[in-house]
Amino acid sequence: MTETLNGTPRVNAPGTPVPAVPAPPGTPRPVSLEKAPTEVPAPAAVPAPEKATGTRTRAAFRVAVRHGSYVLGGTRITTRRAWDGRTTARYERMMRAAEAAGNTELLQAWEQRAAVFRAARHTRRMELLRAPERLARAAVFGTVLTGGGLIGLGVALAVATEDPSMVLAPTMATVEMIRWIFFIASVVWGPLLIAAPLLGLLALWNTGRQQRTAPQWALPAQQRDDGAPITPSVVVTALRDLGIAALRGAIKDMNDAGAGMLSPITIAGCGVEVDVTLPSGVSTEEIQKRRRKLAENLHRHEHEVFVTIPQAARTVRLWIADSGALDEPIGPSPLATDETLTANYRTGRAPWGLDLRGDLAALSLFQRHLLITGLSNQGKTASLRALALWLALDPSVEFRIADLKGVGDWGMFADLASVLIEGPTDGHVIDATAMLEEGVREMERRLLAPAGTTFTPLVLIVDEAQVAFMCPEKDPAGNYYGGTKATSRYFRAVRKIQNQGRAVDVLLWQGTQDPTNENLPKLVREGAHIRASLVVGTEEQAVMALGAKAVNGGAAPHKLRQGLDKGTVVVAGDGVKLAPGQSSITIRTHFIDIDPAEEIAERARSLRGAAPAEPEAVEVPDPLGDIAAVLGSEPRMRTQEVLQRLAQRDPEQYRGWTFANLTAVLEGADAPPKKTDGGRMYVIRAAVLEALADQ
Repeated sequence: MTETLNGTPRVNAPGTPVPAVPAPPGTPRPVSLEKAPTEVPAPAAVPAPEKATGTRTRAAFRVAVRHGSYVLGGTRITTRRAWDGRTTARYERMMRAAEAAGNTELLQAWEQRAAVFRAARHTRRMELLRAPERLARAAVFGTVLTGGGLIGLGVALAVATEDPSMVLAPTMATVEMIRWIFFIASVVWGPLLIAAPLLGLLALWNTGRQQRTAPQWALPAQQRDDGAPITPSVVVTALRDLGIAALRGAIKDMNDAGAGMLSPITIAGCGVEVDVTLPSGVSTEEIQKRRRKLAENLHRHEHEVFVTIPQAARTVRLWIADSGALDEPIGPSPLATDETLTANYRTGRAPWGLDLRGDLAALSLFQRHLLITGLSNQGKTASLRALALWLALDPSVEFRIADLKGVGDWGMFADLASVLIEGPTDGHVIDATAMLEEGVREMERRLLAPAGTTFTPLVLIVDEAQVAFMCPEKDPAGNYYGGTKATSRYFRAVRKIQNQGRAVDVLLWQGTQDPTNENLPKLVREGAHIRASLVVGTEEQAVMALGAKAVNGGAAPHKLRQGLDKGTVVVAGDGVKLAPGQSSITIRTHFIDIDPAEEIAERARSLRGAAPAEPEAVEVPDPLGDIAAVLGSEPRMRTQEVLQRLAQRDPEQYRGWTFANLTAVLEGADAPPKKTDGGRMYVIRAAVLEALADQ
């Protein structure tokens, strides 16, 4: 059956679920995408020329990244050296380190050095203030002395040669020398101006090369430093030097020097994992707050150490990456490499990426609302689109998409989605709101269907949802389309779908930037079953994105590196397998570019073209029309009487209705019952008829 929404044709996606196939070849640890175990196909052979081409491409990419990183790193090092040389930054850094270590003697020594540096800097600045006067005086004296000397030399020459013209000879020779100096400078100046930036760039490159500022995976094999091996003594020493007095004292008093705190160190993907049982008086929160210092003590960068809280009391779990391992790409998505891959909405799992252990991270999307947040240009749309592309391989799933950025990121869904809205204007927000409100009406029709009725999944996707929440436009009745109040049409539609949509397979996925209370209300955040976050700016935003429980348990999207950790998401909630006691998981998602996405969408179209015919539609009652019928010509009627007449009209459907059922239908249609001065609730005929006209 074909319907329309805002002039856009919509065709319900017909068909039955198609079973998903096992995990594609090439994953680090083959894991079935289905709940039931299945056999994993053997990797397909790659022709030798393709392998050679891929090797050359990767080598060229490493060379480009390496030399670009040398320049950037050299610039950073040179800038920091200049800043340290002209300010007290170095001394303050050393004082903070001494204070954190509890070394008061070293702290006082650095304070004295800082005071000496400030005094010397003050003296130099005062000398600079007096320098112009001294230079002017020196210039006058120098000119007089030089001129007098040249004249004296000329007189001596004139006497010796008995030639009076020799008096000015030294002076003229000096003038000629100055002229040649200016001539040479004018010739050299142009090329020097051209060469100076290149020489400066070369100097920065050389500084970065000497300091090896490129990522480990981009360095030549002979220069790579895999970091210090992680041993029990290294871990204990790193914990001892965190600057926590109680922890330092406890380790010192232990007979085994702290080794008893550690579980066995096990290999976990591209790193190792160890549980640390903390001594009395040391909290897990103190360890989490010192993640950066702990990483540096372990000879790692901050992003290479993750601190989570397992089930055991007073225990932190450390996952420590191999040096540079997290900077290496994870490879293409199975969706792009395995053309036989299909999806199953009910039992399948979307191959989203790899977790930190290198295992396949697969997501169950069955009856789950989804929210993904993060700063701009960090891979939010690509991560959300990857899930939709997988689910599109199930022909039974219908999509309705509103892309409120409108730059073509969702263009491949033009023939797959029954509704596709693309654009950032208020008009596009109004269309997106109408799309969600139509989804609400579809949800209500399904909720009122006879028991046992099955439905095809309907997935509503709004990318850049913050644009909708911040829309200032009003409808003819004066209600805002955007905003976070109960009168906001977009907000109300979102809440209704989140409250009851999953029960009848009407799902809402939203992607939004920079989560705040203004552009992502609390009720909307907490209504999502799966909450994922890319890098965000602050811990407060991380709590908004994932919830306090996940952040307190170690989730740290605010610790990700902006620009470097694109596509890395921290996921909390339902739908993803978590280790016992864990409240979140970090996933490095596969990136699917526009061209591969178009190819996957084309495969989805071919699957839908071969789908079985749509089953006969089940006749669903129209409660709003029945309410209008029982009202007849009455301008208003008490809610109790309306319920009685509905039960008489269709006993099978309405005999069990309560005031709550009636109110839910009327409020969903923007025709809520009204209370009179006598305190009785009435249904208003005009409002019901207006709601029917809107439908």
